[in-house]
Amino acid sequence: MNIAALLSGGVDSSVVVHLLKESGFTPELFYIKIGRSDDELLHCSSEEDIEMAEIVARKYGCKLEIIDLHKDYWEQVVAYTIEKVKQGLTPNPDVMCNKLIKFGIFEQRVGYHFDKTATGHYARTIERDGKVFLATAKDPVKDQTDFLAQIDYLQVSKLMFPIGHLLKTEVRDIATKAALPSARRHDSQGICFLGKVNYNDFIRRYLGERPGPIVELESGRVLGQHHGYWFHTLGQRKGLNLSGGPWYVVKKDIPANIIYVSRGYDAEAQYGRRFLMHNFHFITEDPWLDIGEEGVDIRFKIRHTPEFTSGKLWRGNEGYRVESSENLQGIAPGQFGVVYDSEARICIGSGEISQAY
Repeated sequence: MNIAALLSGGVDSSVVVHLLKESGFTPELFYIKIGRSDDELLHCSSEEDIEMAEIVARKYGCKLEIIDLHKDYWEQVVAYTIEKVKQGLTPNPDVMCNKLIKFGIFEQRVGYHFDKTATGHYARTIERDGKVFLATAKDPVKDQTDFLAQIDYLQVSKLMFPIGHLLKTEVRDIATKAALPSARRHDSQGICFLGKVNYNDFIRRYLGERPGPIVELESGRVLGQHHGYWFHTLGQRKGLNLSGGPWYVVKKDIPANIIYVSRGYDAEAQYGRRFLMHNFHFITEDPWLDIGEEGVDIRFKIRHTPEFTSGKLWRGNEGYRVESSENLQGIAPGQFGVVYDSEARICIGSGEISQAY
């Protein structure tokens, strides 16, 4: 089997190469470079990552090629992020990077030469009735199926996730025993194209600042000033610089540039139980061709957390509607609602949250 392996320089993808070699394969390795080297703010500090990738390639006798996709990433993922933020929404660039870049552009330009593409994502695939489905990882804390919930059937059927059946601690142990240089490297955090740049600094550069009032929802009292609604998301607690809290962002008036906050963890305005999704995307197939008035039982996520929430799903003229079994804090339009089967084993697909109530 002819395998391409995406190497990041981190411990997870390094262990992928180790496991493939132990299984008798010699994959070709690819490092996808997405930082803009001509822009100091957006330049991803990739030198150390590439160095780690080169060490792994030499150790296992694999060919390594660096694929520069920063232009595509800027045009498709960064532009998407800026536009969503400008609309007052909460984007998820990592979801779009997987869909459009890692398993999109890469596949179109390089990956199509290979039978499979292996990655260090914590996910699995399973086959049922001749079809391939995206399945959750063994490690619930590291599970990344929510970041893969926009890929299509061609992509999922070609992917390999060699560490999906392992706990993170097991991956670290394998790396240590194999003397991999990345064994003790910390996991990357945040959005890769930003490197070490603060997210708000990035947004400030492209959208600037637009001062406006921070208003208490219940009383209408002005508590302070913000620098632009695009710096804040629903459910946010940190970064408001208000005394007497904790305060939470519960509402945004985009045209008026007003941020509404409410105090206290139990503030009713923070919570909702229902949300609508538009442009819902099924990864493999729609398993609910006939959704009755009672809906179907599902598990779902509205942000990257280890926990799944149980609920019901309905289909209507406005899109797919989810009703949660429990209160949800900070449902943010623009984020993806990721839907799983009732056992939280199969990731069915996802849709962009358009309304919460």
